[in-house]
Amino acid sequence: MKDQLMKMLESRKSEIIEIRRYLHEHPELSFKEEKTAKYIADFYKDKDVQVQTNVGNGYGIIVTIKGGKSGKTIGLRADFDALPIHEETDVPFKSKKEGVMHACGHDGHTAYLLVLADCLIQLKELIPGTIKIIHQHAEETPPGGAKSIVESGVLDDVDNIFGVHLFPTDPAGVVGYRSGYTMAGRTYFKLGIQGVGGHGSSPHKANDSIIAGAHFVTAVQTVISRRLNPFEMGVVTIGSFDGKGTFNVIKDRIELEGDVRYMNSKTQQLIDKEIHRLVPGIETEFGVQCELTYTADYPPLYNDPEMTEVVRSSLEEMNDPDIKGVREFPKLSGSEDFAYYAEKVPSTFFFIGCKPKGMEEAYFNHHPKFDIDEDALLVAAKAVGQVVCDYFEIG
Repeated sequence: MKDQLMKMLESRKSEIIEIRRYLHEHPELSFKEEKTAKYIADFYKDKDVQVQTNVGNGYGIIVTIKGGKSGKTIGLRADFDALPIHEETDVPFKSKKEGVMHACGHDGHTAYLLVLADCLIQLKELIPGTIKIIHQHAEETPPGGAKSIVESGVLDDVDNIFGVHLFPTDPAGVVGYRSGYTMAGRTYFKLGIQGVGGHGSSPHKANDSIIAGAHFVTAVQTVISRRLNPFEMGVVTIGSFDGKGTFNVIKDRIELEGDVRYMNSKTQQLIDKEIHRLVPGIETEFGVQCELTYTADYPPLYNDPEMTEVVRSSLEEMNDPDIKGVREFPKLSGSEDFAYYAEKVPSTFFFIGCKPKGMEEAYFNHHPKFDIDEDALLVAAKAVGQVVCDYFEIG
């Protein structure tokens, strides 16, 4: 089956690319992927599989491929939402939707998995188990789609889940893996500070919310520099400071918005505790009133060591000209809601190099000029197909 699957994928490389380009031209934002979801569901029409639509809190789709024999059940996941970015690439299949772009490779994720799933459907009598194809909506925007799909119960019978992501840090043909904590968790916060407005000439008659906010911006960085173990990863970013007013008016209210990253739950709890401790101190020191909104978005992504070893050994032993290298990836400070699947069952998430040919340093994910070497799409299909075969011990 393994050789047959690889030949089938090779014969459909141009189809994978065609699907990717169509999706790239027609991107849709998180929770608004109605047409993309219909395109995916239509792909499975008249195929001998069960298709569940509108799974979770949006347009999630679960396709169940029952093998010819009973056995374990695995999930294969790809996301399909785009980003609110104006595309600046120079490609003939550029986004047709102003201000919306597939700048993170989700179009490629969906394209490879559609064709891989179709090949597995054709070979399903040889599969000793069940495969659930997880086409997930809304990875980019919290609360995301993964958590709601897990909570829906449709994956309660799944033993393990595998997923991949395109990254332009390596050329097409290179596959990356990492065991244990791999990608950071993320928390969003907003702090409203209410002071007393006044005339710039009479600060003693006012209570400047900008001064209190500026102090918070500085003080919150000490959580990382003075409270966190230097060997642990943590980041606090103030991404928005809304204090615009008039040059000679003391602002009565401002709002800050920020982002917290961490690599494990212990670090998350420490940062949470310290930020919540700072806010009452700001109120006392400056005589202001504070309103803190603090929401954990995605947990840290933990790759199960046993499942990661399945991926590593499978790919390192794969004798295929399209797979040119397998390497251990460093930890990544970005976040990924695949983490919710990994919290539910032992899972692993690995990485597919896609650096465009001829580029010394590629534009990274979420950049308006982000692009991929489309050879990486076949690499993704083959790599995941190989892991599926080795997981089920199919020769």
